[in-house]
Amino acid sequence: MAKILNIVETAYRGTIEEQDDTVLWLTHMLKNAGADISVLLRANAVNYACKGQDASGLSFGDAKMTHPPEIDKDVEKMIEKGVSIYVVEEDARERGLGDDDLLAGLRRIKRQGIPQLIDEHDQVWHW
Repeated sequence: MAKILNIVETAYRGTIEEQDDTVLWLTHMLKNAGADISVLLRANAVNYACKGQDASGLSFGDAKMTHPPEIDKDVEKMIEKGVSIYVVEEDARERGLGDDDLLAGLRRIKRQGIPQLIDEHDQVWHW
């Protein structure tokens, strides 16, 4: 079976219309179907690994989100299912995220380690 690495770089796409990030949802479904899949969160997507997110008060004019995204819980569920979730340390630091801000069970990786991570996978999907 091919090892797949999902690189998620652009955060919060589609979460205004939906309660999920489509890429994370797809990853979770593929894992449930037996795929050997991992996720690398980099750039702004490292925010997905920040615990305690709350978008419950989000509204756009008079339109209120009735099912706000809970991205941190989605990431936690994937970790529980055995999906390896990697976070680029430098990207997290540049966004002011320290170890206490991040979810448990993440695998931290330095930028210089990304090529090695890619080499460990048969397919790389970049979002």
